[in-house]
Amino acid sequence: MSVELIVPTLGESITEATVSKWLKKVGESFEIDEALVEIETDKITVEVPAPSSGSLSSINVKEGSDINIGGVLGIIEEAKNTKSDANKSNVDQAKKEESTKPKNILKETNESKEGNISQEKEKIQSSEIKNDFLKLSPAVKKMITENKLDANLIKSNREDGRLTKEDVLNYMSGPKTSLKTSDREESVRMSKIRRTIATRLKDAQNTAAILTTFNEVDMSEIIKVRDLKKDDFMERYGVKLGFMSFFVKAVVMSLQEFPAVNAEIRDDNIIYKNHFDIGIAVGTEKGLVVPVLKNANDMTFGDIEKKIVELGTKAKEGSLTMEDLTGGTFTISNGGVYGSMLSTPIINRPQSGILGMHNIQKRAVVINDEIVIRPIMYLAFSYDHRIIDGKESVGFLINIKTLLENPSKIVLGI
Repeated sequence: MSVELIVPTLGESITEATVSKWLKKVGESFEIDEALVEIETDKITVEVPAPSSGSLSSINVKEGSDINIGGVLGIIEEAKNTKSDANKSNVDQAKKEESTKPKNILKETNESKEGNISQEKEKIQSSEIKNDFLKLSPAVKKMITENKLDANLIKSNREDGRLTKEDVLNYMSGPKTSLKTSDREESVRMSKIRRTIATRLKDAQNTAAILTTFNEVDMSEIIKVRDLKKDDFMERYGVKLGFMSFFVKAVVMSLQEFPAVNAEIRDDNIIYKNHFDIGIAVGTEKGLVVPVLKNANDMTFGDIEKKIVELGTKAKEGSLTMEDLTGGTFTISNGGVYGSMLSTPIINRPQSGILGMHNIQKRAVVINDEIVIRPIMYLAFSYDHRIIDGKESVGFLINIKTLLENPSKIVLGI
C-alpha cells in the first residue's frame, strides 16, 4: 500500500520549508521512524521520519525546492506490498519522474553538433566504469567543461555509473551547488535560514527607527568573582562560570526597571511584557539563531550557565526545536567571542532592544584622578526609538553598567 510522506507542522508561524537533503534514495528500504529527508525552515532544520517500514517509491520535491506545510514530499511503499505491487510502483514512478523532469537550465542549441545522441543511449558493458571524462558523451563533456565542474562529485542515477545530462542538471540545481560563473566569481544558493535572516534584518531596518547608544564597563569585579568562585561553581553545577550569566541577570533587572525596553509595538498598541525571556544570539554554520532562556528572572546563575551550554550545543548540532527559538522579549549578542571591539547590533523584531557585548581589552582609564589599567568592555544598546526614548535608552544601559561593575548588587538584588 502506498503512503504519502507529509511535511509535519513545525510551528504556528511557519508555513513552508525547504528540502535540504534526501537521506534515502528511490527504491531504498527503511524501518519505521527512520529519518528519510532533512527539511529546513527559517529557524530550524528537522528530519522527517518514516511513518512506516517500507521503501521510498518516489520523491516529489527535489533538494533545494520549497514546499508548504502539509505538502507531499514523496510516496512510500509499505513493506508488506507484493512483488507485483512493487513492480507497478516502479512503473508509476518511472512515468512520474518522466513527467516531472526539471527543465534544462542550459540551452541545448548545439547538441546535434556535439555528438550523436545515440552515443548517450548506448549501453556501457563494464559496470566498473565511473565518471571517466573520456567516456562521457559529448553533450555531458560540454556541460561539465563550460561550467568548470568536477565530474567525480556528480552522482549518477544509472546502474552503470555513467553520467547523463540529467545528472549534471540535478547537481547544478541542488541546494549546495557552487557554480563558477567565471574564474573570479562563484554562485552559491542561499539556505532557507540565510534568506530569512536577510529578509528579517532588512525588515527591521525598514520598519523600526533603530538607534544605538554606547557605554563601557569595567569588568574587574566580575573577573575577581569568577576567579574566586569558578572551582566551587564547577563542582556544584557541573559547568563553567562565564560572563553571560552576569549579563543576563543585569539585563533582567534593568528590564524590570525600564519596562518599555521589554515591550513591543503591535498595530497601534504598545504591549508591555511581564515575563523576561532572553534570547542569546548564536552563530552556526547555517547562520545566526537565537535560542531563548525562558523566564530568565526565575533562573539562578547555575541554571543560566547550564541552559546556555545546552542551547549552544543544540544550535551547533542543528537540533534546536521551535520551543527553543520562540518567545524572546530581548536579545543579547556577544560579538566579543569573534574579537569584535564595537558594533551596532540590529534588533530582533518584534523586540524593541538588543544588547551587544564585545571583547575585553586592558585600557588606560582615569579613576580618582589616577591613570590605571583596567579590563574594559564596550557595550552597545540598539533600540526602537518609536517606543523607547533617548532618556530611557541611556538610563537602561547605565543601569546595566552599574550592576556589572558592582556584582553584589546583582546577587543581593539591591
